[in-house]
Amino acid sequence: MFAQPGKKLLFMGCEFGQVSEWSHDRSLDWDVLKYPVHYGLMNWVEQLNRVYRSENSLHWFDNDPKGFEWVDCNDAPMSVVSLLRKGKDGENPILIACNFTPVPRVGYMVGVPSGGYWRELLNSDGQEYGGSGVGNAGGAEALPETTHGRPYSLRLTLPPLGALFLKKA
Repeated sequence: MFAQPGKKLLFMGCEFGQVSEWSHDRSLDWDVLKYPVHYGLMNWVEQLNRVYRSENSLHWFDNDPKGFEWVDCNDAPMSVVSLLRKGKDGENPILIACNFTPVPRVGYMVGVPSGGYWRELLNSDGQEYGGSGVGNAGGAEALPETTHGRPYSLRLTLPPLGALFLKKA
């Protein structure tokens, strides 16, 4: 949801994985934060909010199609989608790649618009979020290989059931 255009909405308790439906008759289930999975989810949502606020490419054109571009939305066999969010004048695009399977995708090629080092801004499988820590050791160097109709590509390890947010350093 945070990668897509449009304003973001979380219902009460979703930011830490409340287990019961919210009710105005009682408090939120804050006690679940004693469990690592709930505490990790809260950390993830906190970091998503920070990056969303600090990176203009994620919010500048929230209500305008020019802020969003599919990289690949057709890889159903691998259950992977990738997209770019773009800021003013198309500057500083952020690549988001999502793996919707429980299997890590090692060496997965994703096309990007420019060469250089692409730094991982967020990895939903980070251990600080309760994940297994599968990722790219902080980023990847773009190779001069055409992929998805773009002049460069990143060879990524996509975490299981995870999302990566990368930005050119």
